[in-house]
Amino acid sequence: MHPPAPPLRSHPRLQLHHSAPLDLHASFAQDVAIGLAKTPKQIPPKYFYDQAGSLLFEEITRLDAYYLTRLERVILAQGLRDILALVPARVAVVEFGSGSADKTRAVLAALMARQGRLDYIPIDISSSAVAQYGQTLLAEFPDLHIQGMISDYPQAIQRLGGAAESPRLFLFLGSSLGNFTPEESVEFLGNVRAVMGKEDRFLLGADMAKDPAVLNAAYDDPQGVTARFNVNLLARINRELAGGFELSRFAHRAWYLPEHHRVEMHLESLEDQIVPVGARGISFRKGETIHTENSYKYTPPLLTTIVQQSGLVPLGQWSDERGWFTLNMLGPA
Repeated sequence: MHPPAPPLRSHPRLQLHHSAPLDLHASFAQDVAIGLAKTPKQIPPKYFYDQAGSLLFEEITRLDAYYLTRLERVILAQGLRDILALVPARVAVVEFGSGSADKTRAVLAALMARQGRLDYIPIDISSSAVAQYGQTLLAEFPDLHIQGMISDYPQAIQRLGGAAESPRLFLFLGSSLGNFTPEESVEFLGNVRAVMGKEDRFLLGADMAKDPAVLNAAYDDPQGVTARFNVNLLARINRELAGGFELSRFAHRAWYLPEHHRVEMHLESLEDQIVPVGARGISFRKGETIHTENSYKYTPPLLTTIVQQSGLVPLGQWSDERGWFTLNMLGPA
């Protein structure tokens, strides 16, 4: 665990580049209004990560039941030399959904030990997160230069097109790919492939299908941290959108559906009720849910199909001894 980021201030090795203006409040309000009007109700998982939600997720990653972060760190520690052997001698690093960049530190440190100066391009919709965590990285790594992209993924990928000064190592770590459907994963990876040069590489994390009991525990931990993380989405609506959710009237639900290769997370209404959100009243029946997240888990054939259909080719794969989680080095076909 790393110390809190220092107070936000300017830094000569940190620049932020904003894509087309993103009115995050307006986007949140619009997506909540649209999602709660659907049948079944749903809200995109990207809205979990306000300040409170981000702190709760960091707590989740330290739980015994949440194996993903722990295994990914082990795989990186054991395989990093072989992983970076597939990367050109000098690269820039581009990371999708950088967040705190906690797991990325090992990659950044190894690359700077090899090449000296390193350009790091974290992509996130939160300028404060990129700036604050970026300052922590800069204090740790004097040869690091950060060009943060404050953007959603489609805008960022568009900006990454064209000739690059050096080869790039794209990172999409953790299990974030699993928030996309398989079709959306093909589209996302295909869009990245379209802006990659022949020497560019893509290191992709993928959580593999396993015993449903393991997955159910990871997403519905005995300590209830994931439940608080899920319910915090309603608290965020209350704080930011004049919502009137009574949190005790909703419960966290999560389960693995093997036939769909995914964990689903929901918030279940415990009674018939009408909840004010701004000027609207949202009706809920007892037992009705808001679908808040899918987390797809991959079989080797499914992952291979997604990679191939996106126009990428596998160059190497690293896993824990049980094959629960994999890191995959990909290149352009």
